[in-house]
Amino acid sequence: MDLLDQLKTYSTVVADTGDLGVIEKFRPRDATTNPSVVLKTVMEQPYFLKNILTLYDGWGSDQILDRLVVEMGVEILKIIPGRISTEVDAHLSFDAVATANKARELIDLYRAKGISRRSVLIKIAATWEGIQAAKVLEKEGIHCNMTLVFSLEQAVACAEAGVTLISPFIGRILDWYQLNNPEALVAGFDPGVESVRRIFSYYKKWGYKTEIMAASFRNVGEITALAGCDLLTISPRLLEQLTQTEGIVSNEMESIGGEWERKMALKEPDFRLALNENRMATEKLSEGIRLFCRDIRKLNGLIAERL
Repeated sequence: MDLLDQLKTYSTVVADTGDLGVIEKFRPRDATTNPSVVLKTVMEQPYFLKNILTLYDGWGSDQILDRLVVEMGVEILKIIPGRISTEVDAHLSFDAVATANKARELIDLYRAKGISRRSVLIKIAATWEGIQAAKVLEKEGIHCNMTLVFSLEQAVACAEAGVTLISPFIGRILDWYQLNNPEALVAGFDPGVESVRRIFSYYKKWGYKTEIMAASFRNVGEITALAGCDLLTISPRLLEQLTQTEGIVSNEMESIGGEWERKMALKEPDFRLALNENRMATEKLSEGIRLFCRDIRKLNGLIAERL
């Protein structure tokens, strides 16, 4: 049995792509998109954008972009049995009210296509404002996937807000250490993998129901090291490697304990200070938002050209 089939016995596998052919091939339960994924898909499969422009001739680029990401989600949901994650515009990452309003608009667009909110996760950057928006949305029955999680404090604040799911970015944490603190990378230690283990342990200790979806893997070893995590979102390249690799996968999360003496008390000042003290998390969160904003601008540029 290949590694992918074994992984599926311990964790829910999620496809990190908008490529319908890839999703058809690997048959994950869920799928997730973000501005970078949408941009890549539009560049490789231009019919997505062409169809939207035909349907919404005369509309503004922002309106067309919302319909593009929803249409992509609708097509993916025709293949998978679970949920699609669709991201709110990263430009709204520091505006809780605007983030919540955009999330409602996306859910309304899905509903107009006959898609229940149970099948959609709204992706929001795990800033303080994003977490507060998600807290409001979850109370309305709109489920959220908090993305760009790089610290335990972000994860705790998300769980306290009652969000459905968080996405810690494993590979981007490793990238930062390789560039800024390589001496910390002793043999057998991956700071991204360790970050998820700590979050998993904390959630287990205090009984949080928020799911953990490890993301942004750089290699197969990182994936198998987190077998047993609630969900694993995996790129097409690594999905292919997993299907071509034989070996034994164990439930690596099964033995993780919940050895924490007390819960964190995270009010807004505590959250902001803890994030500020964590150079890696601060820099990677900021970088992630910038990159998503950049790709949104590129998508709007493509739409404007074709309009």
